[in-house]
Amino acid sequence: MSLTLAIVGRPNVGKSTLFNRLVGKRLALVDDQPGVTRDLREGEGRLGDLRFTVIDTAGLEDATDDSLQGRMRRLTERAVDMADVCLFMIDARVGLTPTDEMFAEILRKRSKHVILAANKAEGAAADAGVLEAYNLGLGEPIRLSGEHGEGMTDLYAALMPLADAMEEKQPEDVPQTDIDLDEDGETEGEAPAITPDKPLQVAVVGRPNAGKSTLINKILGEDRLLTGPEAGITRDAISLKLDWGGTPMRIFDTAGMRKKAKVQEKLEKLSVSDGLRAVKFAEVVVVLLDAAIPFEQQDLRIADLAEREGRAVVIAVNKWDVEDNKQEKLRELKTSFERLLPQLRGAPLVTVSAKTGRGLERLRDAILRAHDVWNRRVPTAALNRWLTAMLEQHPPPAPQGRRIKLRYMTQAKTRPPGFVVMCSHPDKMPESYSRYLVNGLREDFDMPGTPIRLTLRGQGDKNPYKGRRKKNAGALAKHLKGKA
Repeated sequence: MSLTLAIVGRPNVGKSTLFNRLVGKRLALVDDQPGVTRDLREGEGRLGDLRFTVIDTAGLEDATDDSLQGRMRRLTERAVDMADVCLFMIDARVGLTPTDEMFAEILRKRSKHVILAANKAEGAAADAGVLEAYNLGLGEPIRLSGEHGEGMTDLYAALMPLADAMEEKQPEDVPQTDIDLDEDGETEGEAPAITPDKPLQVAVVGRPNAGKSTLINKILGEDRLLTGPEAGITRDAISLKLDWGGTPMRIFDTAGMRKKAKVQEKLEKLSVSDGLRAVKFAEVVVVLLDAAIPFEQQDLRIADLAEREGRAVVIAVNKWDVEDNKQEKLRELKTSFERLLPQLRGAPLVTVSAKTGRGLERLRDAILRAHDVWNRRVPTAALNRWLTAMLEQHPPPAPQGRRIKLRYMTQAKTRPPGFVVMCSHPDKMPESYSRYLVNGLREDFDMPGTPIRLTLRGQGDKNPYKGRRKKNAGALAKHLKGKA
């Protein structure tokens, strides 16, 4: 995931001017009066060979109520939480203000990396303000001029080490998948254990307003994520580390994914793409449904995406506390699940209430069980005994009168389980027979719900003369006569 830079500061210090310079376009409105920017605006920033996401924020106001200024402040604090680096700007010509000092204290507590910038620093009139900036205790201030482009080299020098560190850390966060196995079904390199350094990675995905952030807050036991009745509050995929019942985990809270046709705003497109990346970074994907409207078309697409990415899947049905006829509703859910998502047959289906916290223990157990199945290994000897029984029970088809022979089977990969079958004419094997084998693997080797990859591979032709042009008897006799 690329570096995210949030530009923060009190109103009218030049945040939008610098934002426009970094993205190379006049995307943000700029005016002399304070308070022009009210919402978050994202763009693709460029500094030399450095590419990053830059966020323009509303000016930090000293208001914490539900007024417009209070809501703008909460949105800016949200940007601070989701950004990798905060660029804290002050006005070098005005100097330090009590508001600057108050927000510097907030940034010290909430942001991992803070870069201090003194804007409007062109000319000698700004020297006193630049010197005052040292009093904030955030290190040496960078002298900038967003209007004239001064100080961009110093900003690049400050950002580059952080971008390099993120790039080095990224491979560590990506889960190990498609682990190769040897012939006996043992790993060439054992699957990594769940440790605080390598926690179990879980992504919570679903449609907007399904209750993803509320669920994660309840798991954490604190209100770390912004929630509310409005749909679409979460914008970025935010990862949080925790110890859940003795199991180290990293949980990704993702933006709600609407139908592609309805996603028009650029910011929502960025949010959805970030959620899709979170699925790729996860080992287990929790698809959160709304009990009132479960298994909508978009829910099915999200679950299918997780299966195609080869991740373990858990289906969680939220808002179960407001459901009246629970037993009948649960039967309906299980029937719909088996009918609409046959590729995830047997995946855990858990009912939860993010509001009250009921069902969270069952959800945790389902996640661990799905992860265990995702790592399942089957010895080659057991597989081939099973294959013989499956062939006797239901022989493979015989296209053009020649029966396809399945000779040998082995597990080639795990995370998710992948199997290879050596056979004759793999290109003529119908999809229905492959499904028959996959469903049998699920049932007989206890692998419910996890994606299973089955590859059919030919062994080559045993007849060395196949394909050679036959010579008729007359031509052969002529050939022999010539030899004589």
